[in-house]
Amino acid sequence: MNTPAFIQYLHDTGLGAAMRGDGAGTEWLFPIVETLHVFSLATVFGSIFMVDLRLLGLTARDSAVSRLSNEVLPWTWVSFGCAVITGSVLSMGKIDTYWSNQHFRLKFLCMALAGVNMLIFHFGVYRRVAEWDRVLPAPLAARAAGLLSIGLWTGVIFFGRWIGWDT
Repeated sequence: MNTPAFIQYLHDTGLGAAMRGDGAGTEWLFPIVETLHVFSLATVFGSIFMVDLRLLGLTARDSAVSRLSNEVLPWTWVSFGCAVITGSVLSMGKIDTYWSNQHFRLKFLCMALAGVNMLIFHFGVYRRVAEWDRVLPAPLAARAAGLLSIGLWTGVIFFGRWIGWDT
């Protein structure tokens, strides 16, 4: 199945129709799923932002980076999973339109780059966190990863909000 056919398939599913409000009793489905998506994304961003601000030395200066990460990362992953599910469901109603939407693509580009940034951070400078866990300032690579993370997740939110205005 090629990509346009798959996109059409998603659009034509019962869930896609329900997300468009096509059908009795479905007019509330989109706002409910969107609200859950926004709550999930806010928790993802907030939890990541807490760690990034610590890496930058702006908050939680008395906390070890590893401790803060261990406390918030479970929230991040559960919320990210919820955001992926709700975002996928949201997009099904207009996936044929969103697929070619510049802001939709930029949102996913920012998410992908945020993922790459996270992998580089965790398999790079974070592997030696025991050496700098409580040190201020954190190593330049950790601070750069934190700043880049804030920028990329801000891009996810910014471009995500513009998707609806560009369709």
